[in-house]
Amino acid sequence: MVCLGNICRSPIAEGILHHQIELKKLEMTVDSAGTSDYHIDESPDSRAIAVAKKNGIDISNLRGRQFTVDDFDQFDVIFVMDYSNYENVIKLARSEEDKNKVQLILNQIYPNENQSVPDPYFGGDEGFDSVFNMLDASITNFINKQL
Repeated sequence: MVCLGNICRSPIAEGILHHQIELKKLEMTVDSAGTSDYHIDESPDSRAIAVAKKNGIDISNLRGRQFTVDDFDQFDVIFVMDYSNYENVIKLARSEEDKNKVQLILNQIYPNENQSVPDPYFGGDEGFDSVFNMLDASITNFINKQL
């Protein structure tokens, strides 16, 4: 799960996916990262923690990190939150195989529309609720495809 700073959208997505994996008793490795180095080792935004907690998910222990080339070796699918994240991750790709791993997450619910998850950082709490719902729907679709 990749966004810009790894304190809002991607930790929410990571938390939702961990939760879904536990519920369905699946085995997957999940992590999140940012394309920037703005929030390395920081906790998620307090509003992200609150919206996840409101939905029964604890993301308070997550810490921000920056996406690296090694992530292409660690993960089969790399979900990005918006087109800017997509471009930044693709720039680090070493091959077509790496590039093929990168997907806009909302394509899980809006196939081939390449929609972006809005960044709720500069907005209010309602933006975090909306983002949570989008990510939850996308991740649920992704999980259902894995079953």
